Amino acid sequence: MMKKNKEKKVTKNRVRITTGIQNLDPLIQGGFLKGHITLLVGSAGSGKTLFALQFLMEGLKKGESCLYLTFEEKKERLYDDVSEFGWNFKSYEEKKKFFFLEYSPEQVKSLLEEGGGTVDQIVTKKKISRIVIDSITSFSLLYQDELVRKEAGLALFELISKWNCTAVMTSQATTRKEELFASSLEFEADNIIYLYHFKVKGERIRALEILKMRGTVHTNKTIALDIAKNGLVLKPKEKIKK
Repeated sequence: MMKKNKEKKVTKNRVRITTGIQNLDPLIQGGFLKGHITLLVGSAGSGKTLFALQFLMEGLKKGESCLYLTFEEKKERLYDDVSEFGWNFKSYEEKKKFFFLEYSPEQVKSLLEEGGGTVDQIVTKKKISRIVIDSITSFSLLYQDELVRKEAGLALFELISKWNCTAVMTSQATTRKEELFASSLEFEADNIIYLYHFKVKGERIRALEILKMRGTVHTNKTIALDIAKNGLVLKPKEKIKK
């Protein structure tokens, strides 16, 4: 059943949602397909949260309602961190366009058992179009059994699909266990983007790679990524140092 639903997304829904990441949209036919779920995988410091918030800010600037669900970030600190990019999430929160939810992994577990709970009400009543879950890794650590862990991840995907939001879910992959969890969700995610933050000759290099993107012709190259005054910027013409 899930596969049939996803086929409908690809064949019938060709509305593109701009990502807000400078120079990314031209490489993916104009943006993410509406209603698709993107799994954003990377190590600590690779820019996952920044990417996710930039995606939400793009929606807010377009008049959309957006939701950010986090297990790790503190609101005031996060608002302060991104203010250097000119992003004023607090003002959108006051306008009831942006919703910041700080949940524990246990609360999300309960949310799945309740079929959405409070989040479902917000998404429905406020007509949320973009949602970010940052990060799915903390949630996965609740489950010791690999099969149960995978089933919980799939249940979360089902819930987001029911809401018909365009979503970004971050996954921190620094250990083999985390990588295995990310890989168990890769079959269900519509899009998979890897962010890299590696060291070359004493210098940190950032890069982005699109592993897959359903219904989209996309670049297969690993592309240089930088943090500029307005946020993340892709540099397709810049050669990555080896």
